[in-house]
Amino acid sequence: MPHDPEGTTPGTSPAASIGHTELQQEAAAQPAAVTGRSLVIGAVGASILGVGCPYATHVLRGSFMDIDFSTAGAVFLLFVLVVGPNLLLRLLRPAWALTRAELITAYIMMVMASAVTTMGLSSQLPALISAPHYYATPENKWASLLLPHLKDWLSPAGAAIDSPVIVRFFEGAPPGTPIPWHAWAPALMAWLPFLLCLHFVMICMMVLVRRQWVEREKLAYPLTQLPLEMAAPGRFGPPVLRSWLLWAGFSLPMLVSSLVGLHNYFPKVPAPRLYWGLPVFRRTSTLHLRISFPMIGFFYLVSLETVFSLWFFNVLMVVARGVMNIFGVELPENLGVYGARSPTFAHLGMGAIAAMVLSNAWIAREHLAQMVGWGGRRHAVAASEEVMPPRLALWGAILGLALLGVWLNQSGLPALVVPLFLALAMLLFIGLTRIVAESGMAEAVASTIAPGATVSALGSRAIGPSGVVAMGVAYVWCSDIRTYVMASAANSLKMAEVIGRNRPRLLAAMGLGLLVAISTSLWLTIHQAYRDGGINMEPWYLRDGPIACYRWVVDKVANPTGPDLWGWVLTVAGAALYLALTALRFRFIGWPFHPIGITIGGVWIMDQIWFTCLLAWLAKWAILRYGGLKTFRQVRAFFLGLILGQFTCNGLWLIVDALTQHTGNAIFWI
Repeated sequence: MPHDPEGTTPGTSPAASIGHTELQQEAAAQPAAVTGRSLVIGAVGASILGVGCPYATHVLRGSFMDIDFSTAGAVFLLFVLVVGPNLLLRLLRPAWALTRAELITAYIMMVMASAVTTMGLSSQLPALISAPHYYATPENKWASLLLPHLKDWLSPAGAAIDSPVIVRFFEGAPPGTPIPWHAWAPALMAWLPFLLCLHFVMICMMVLVRRQWVEREKLAYPLTQLPLEMAAPGRFGPPVLRSWLLWAGFSLPMLVSSLVGLHNYFPKVPAPRLYWGLPVFRRTSTLHLRISFPMIGFFYLVSLETVFSLWFFNVLMVVARGVMNIFGVELPENLGVYGARSPTFAHLGMGAIAAMVLSNAWIAREHLAQMVGWGGRRHAVAASEEVMPPRLALWGAILGLALLGVWLNQSGLPALVVPLFLALAMLLFIGLTRIVAESGMAEAVASTIAPGATVSALGSRAIGPSGVVAMGVAYVWCSDIRTYVMASAANSLKMAEVIGRNRPRLLAAMGLGLLVAISTSLWLTIHQAYRDGGINMEPWYLRDGPIACYRWVVDKVANPTGPDLWGWVLTVAGAALYLALTALRFRFIGWPFHPIGITIGGVWIMDQIWFTCLLAWLAKWAILRYGGLKTFRQVRAFFLGLILGQFTCNGLWLIVDALTQHTGNAIFWI
């Protein structure tokens, strides 16, 4: 295997044009970055995403711009800002142009906004708190098994089977009928403190691990590299935008996806094919062959062993699942629809993620103790180097978790169950964030979710009907975790290195971006539901997702179970396998298997993306093997162009769709 310049220190590799030290030096020379105009621009961008993303999803049914960690909408808006108004200012009045730090401040606000506009919150919350009343039928017995255990304050006021506030949300209100905001306000006011506290805890946790991940372990943070390049200063715009290789990469997804878009308007235009499904293992499984241009770009920015392990362990688990299908071997456990489709690999992945988070915390214990001043250790971090003092972040996380626990208990979750439920949720959030920061998996999901893992560990009988229903309602924030605030915060704090003075003010900017996006996206979602009917909007959020959630809840209430012993065994086995691979990796130089592969190797989205991962690995291997380090650095711009071209094409076609009111032009999924 050729030498990988990112294999040991990916965060400061030659693949990145500006390393950690250079970013710090640049930040030291910067004027105050969190300026008034950067806040205004960031807030405007957050509001555009808050309205535009749910409109694109629910009305236009176009490409998704916010459902994954890649934050495609934020990248597109940053690109428009850089090549539009800011480039014009650089040419006409250079002194008026936004600095790199100001651009990154505005972009960070948009990244935070992207985590809550649809999948991360605003398309989940209204649907999940109203669906039990709308979809209840005599056949599914929700009225007797679910609704009696659902706290009234969690749903809109007056919510009941056949009540106008619920029926009109899903079926649309008569023209001229006002939206019953008075019914929604109490429920939203009950939920938002919990959610904002949750988001604050997530930011606090990322403050605590930032120096460990960025400076000591030097994780790659692939999702931050393109924005940092686009915000780089230059008389005629960012230097990367003057590279013909970037525009070559840009043109490929732009051309291919534009043909798809034209085909959706004019069916006679041929659409290129980027997906093939092959039935395997006696047609019990499907081998997915999908090409994703942006994911090829992201995977190029991380180490060869990481990319190799992602696709290798997925193929290994696909084979294992196929053999299990043929012989009819599988656990009968129902963990819900999220994560790995096989309970076996859901538990293995849960154990691996838990081992990853806990072992990394153990390795970083001395560093964390120094940061917060435990045991008389000297503070090693100046307050100006973080968005908040580490000690404040520690206490913020502790007190925030306590408040979250009280809220969950009031929602019906037994007090003795709350600590385990929150611990599992945070393990999954931190673990998946680490995976995104290290592997470039911009479209990632965990192998399971906290409600399923908690019920498996303790049994639904011990939790009780009210507790199971409370965990079902918690699907609002801990189910479809393809995007969430913690991951956005981790990438934001990495990019904050370019911000000089007033870095603590960035916390207010992040909070402002969240508040603007939450308010605008919730308004658009509820308004559109009463106008067009929720059942006519994106079906996953307004129909399929809520039904899947509460079917799982009712199954656990109607059929109480005890702890799943095989689940415990497999979870421990997953943890042991992760630790064993970690030990072998440190023991043998050139060991090709990164343990990160087993954490998400069995999830459904890796089934979809493994082929893209393989292509990226082969391309990077060949470039390093036959072109060397110099070629590797030069070609990096091409792979950044693949990311930028796809996201720009998505955004442009959504604008065309909005102007023409054409629906169903989805040119991009993952």
